[in-house]
Amino acid sequence: MRGSDDTPGPQRRDRALAVPLIMGLAALAAVLAWLTWGYPRYVLLGNAGGTVIALCGTIACYRVSRLAVDQPVSAFWRLWAGSAAALLVSTLGAAVAALRGDPDMPPYEAASNVVSLVLAMIAFRHVPITSRTRLDWARLLLDGAAVIVAGTVFFGYVVLRTVPGSTPLTTRAAVGVVGICCLLGLVIFSRAAMSPAGRVDPLALGILAFEPVVGLATVLAFLAGNDLSVVVVSYLGYPLVGLGMTLAAFRQSRVVNVPPRHLRWSFADPLQFLSVAVTAVLVIIVSARDLDLRGQAVIVGAVLIASIIVFRQLLSLRENNRALRGIRRQQHELERLALTDNLTGLANRTGFLVELTERLEAGQPSTAIFIDIDDFKMVNDTLGPAAADQLLRQVAERLHDSAGPDECLARLGGDEFAVLLPTGRPAAAEAAATRLQATIGRPVHAGEQQFLLHASVGIAVAESGETADEVLRNADIALYAAKESGKASWVRFEPRMRHDMTAHARLAGELHDAILGGQLRLLYQPVYDLVTGRMHGCEALVRWQHPDRGFVSPADFIPVAERSGLIVPLGAWVLREACGQLAEWRATLGPDAVEAVNVNVAVRQLRESGFVDEVAAVLSDTGLQPRNLIIEVTESSVADGPQVTEALEALHEMGVRLALDDFGTGQSSLSLLRAFPVDVLKLDKSFVDGIADGADRGRLAVAAAVAQLVEYLQLKAVAEGIESEAQLSRLRDMGYRYGQGYFMAKPLPPAECGARMTQPMGYAQPNTPIPAAISGPHPAPPPS
Repeated sequence: MRGSDDTPGPQRRDRALAVPLIMGLAALAAVLAWLTWGYPRYVLLGNAGGTVIALCGTIACYRVSRLAVDQPVSAFWRLWAGSAAALLVSTLGAAVAALRGDPDMPPYEAASNVVSLVLAMIAFRHVPITSRTRLDWARLLLDGAAVIVAGTVFFGYVVLRTVPGSTPLTTRAAVGVVGICCLLGLVIFSRAAMSPAGRVDPLALGILAFEPVVGLATVLAFLAGNDLSVVVVSYLGYPLVGLGMTLAAFRQSRVVNVPPRHLRWSFADPLQFLSVAVTAVLVIIVSARDLDLRGQAVIVGAVLIASIIVFRQLLSLRENNRALRGIRRQQHELERLALTDNLTGLANRTGFLVELTERLEAGQPSTAIFIDIDDFKMVNDTLGPAAADQLLRQVAERLHDSAGPDECLARLGGDEFAVLLPTGRPAAAEAAATRLQATIGRPVHAGEQQFLLHASVGIAVAESGETADEVLRNADIALYAAKESGKASWVRFEPRMRHDMTAHARLAGELHDAILGGQLRLLYQPVYDLVTGRMHGCEALVRWQHPDRGFVSPADFIPVAERSGLIVPLGAWVLREACGQLAEWRATLGPDAVEAVNVNVAVRQLRESGFVDEVAAVLSDTGLQPRNLIIEVTESSVADGPQVTEALEALHEMGVRLALDDFGTGQSSLSLLRAFPVDVLKLDKSFVDGIADGADRGRLAVAAAVAQLVEYLQLKAVAEGIESEAQLSRLRDMGYRYGQGYFMAKPLPPAECGARMTQPMGYAQPNTPIPAAISGPHPAPPPS
């Protein structure tokens, strides 16, 4: 894996660890040369090699413990440094014994050897030896017990009986204990190398497993009593053990923070079988010495029967192991399927969560990046699901090719992807977000069509103590903020965003109660005829008077309604309330009442399959005709997809008129006007501001172009946001017949708005001349 600047990775190596290894090899070469040409002279020089190598092993293990970031791995190698230090003491003890001319292993030398082995085995407390189930621990204990019993029998009866009678009993006992500890070490070391939860490099563990083998050979050679073997093993045993520690530490330093690959074979299993065989041989030997012929026959028969049964059990065990391997393969495949996305082959949400959890538990810096392809629903609706899936696969391949081996990629679902970075630096995360956006932004192909996609990105840097769920939630919040900021951008999570999201959720709950509890009301902003001065229509605007908060601005609760889905019931309430109010005006005011009311409709409502039927039902219940309703939609709503287009066409065919709101600010084009059954264009306020002073020629050009456009398309144009007499006069001179704004009237309560309808002149003088652009020979706009 390739880490970042602040992330431990394989590039973090201690080059000084090569020095102990080189020194150890040089010392071993010196010992071999001394054995070849120098012994038995200069005995102290022969022992010095073991001392130097043990010191090298101590230094190497300690430096690796400082290098490892993973705390269990660091603790493991610290204890091994202690084991090497105890071995160093043993070499000094051996040197003292050699100077004194003592051919036996003194108790203090044996004791330090036992301490070295015990510290090495204690080290595995920090590295899982087996799974945490009781059954697995029971198996491990039985393996160790079998080896201990067999070793005790072997050393106690066979080996110690071959030792010369002059050997002290304490020496015999010490050597036997060291031999049993070596056998037990073999079981523990091999189990650790096979453990799926192990974090120490298995190859390093394999090298360390060589240590008990060397120790066992040393013990056997010492008990054999042959002078040559004792000299060779005595002077090579400690150097080989110390060099093994040094080499294992050097290997671990090369892959100190890389996930290990575990072994499939263990010393433990053959040791169990060897234990049974040794015990059977010992039983036969004992029976041959101490029993008569009949007793020997019984013992041999019993051993043979036991051996046959054991052999049969081994055959059954082999079959069981095969079945177990098959089950494990199936389990691995099921786990893979559970953690992998079928479409792209990347990790899914669960797999991403598992990977993030492991990194956080290991104390590694992590950053979650959420990616959402903007407006992908439009692509899906246009091309169909099959072509959309093809695009998603291309995006996944690009992300995979551009990512480093230290990054975990996932598809969370739909058009959402995620990347897990091994960094905690905001600058590095932001640079990665920019890179990912550029990767997605390259053209992609679906069949013969080419698309330019863009994506919004949310970044969440994992803080100390945060769980994986919290990091994912933070990334999701940041992604939503990126969407809100205008898409095709990235946002890094900040704690205040969580507070804002909580406030939005609370406001959504209160809005739900407000819709049902009668806290909402409608105001109506008049739309005036700029020539006659009479009210021509009105636009329904929703307001919220909260019992505790007071007045809540639509700018605050409308986005919450859209985000939470409450815009559907809210829009239904506005539609029914506005139509009911128009019906009341027409019943009480007669011909003075406006003919139609304007109601804003969100794209979420248009996506609802029953929206057209709902409009028809409201008109029927209130006694209105379709021409009495004008539905206002934004340009982005029109381009949302075929489902929205079908709904708008159905409304138009019904007779409901459609108004394009905020015209000129979205993705407007002549082709959109041709495809969309529009009746009214509402010029956005941004083009009205400053139009009177003529300083912004661009605004004047757009406003004039829209006036000519509606003239030739025989549509109706309404100028929004008129705030002065000068703006009104300029718009009227351009050819605008209708307008609304605070200069003429603010949003009014129903009673006041109804009173304005009865006034023959709302704001203009009755003799105001009608400009030629309005009174010319072209057909008049359709009435509203």
